[in-house]
Amino acid sequence: MSRHALVEKRPFLLLSVAAALAFYYLRWTSFPEGYLIPVKGAAAAMLGVYAWVRHSGPDARLLAWGLGAASLGDMAMQVDQQIGGLLFFMFHVLAMGVFLRHRRPDMKGSQRATAVAVLLLTPLIAWLLTADLQVVFYALALGGMAASAWASSFPRYRVGAGAMLFVASDLLIFAEMRPLAGHFLPQFMVWPTYYLGIFLIATGVVQTLRKRDPELRVVQ
Repeated sequence: MSRHALVEKRPFLLLSVAAALAFYYLRWTSFPEGYLIPVKGAAAAMLGVYAWVRHSGPDARLLAWGLGAASLGDMAMQVDQQIGGLLFFMFHVLAMGVFLRHRRPDMKGSQRATAVAVLLLTPLIAWLLTADLQVVFYALALGGMAASAWASSFPRYRVGAGAMLFVASDLLIFAEMRPLAGHFLPQFMVWPTYYLGIFLIATGVVQTLRKRDPELRVVQ
């Protein structure tokens, strides 16, 4: 898709990408931190608007609400990590609701094993990194979201991969709490892996729903 087509047909995706890039680069400058909070939240918020306006079905609307929760979580994390974690927990639950409604009927044994491994290993790794039961409880929802995305009928190398990137981003955050405290890697990699993850989830789900239920497309 050309840049002109993106501006004309997918303006909310363009705004989302612009907000994500702006947050990533402006946080290394003297730009006031208070103004960065809405910039950060706009990245996921615009993906939510994209999902809402591109398809009128209940799954797209549920995903849009989930991305709205993620947007609030992004902003809350700048102020109170516990509130931010609760909002992201809500995202995972809502996203699972979408993925579980589209379970893949013909999963191979290796694919099923991957989903189970993600479900179980995510909270286990969270415990090994933090030894914090609250983090482990959150990681259960995180692993459930990623496992259900991988086991869904949405494109695995878009939606499934996006969910795995989300897991990788959060595991870096957990690692920053103890073994990687003060290390440069989480500071540079958490935001790109997280944003690319939710971008792939949002676009993969919405475009698949538009192909499956064209009568529910919203003209934009």
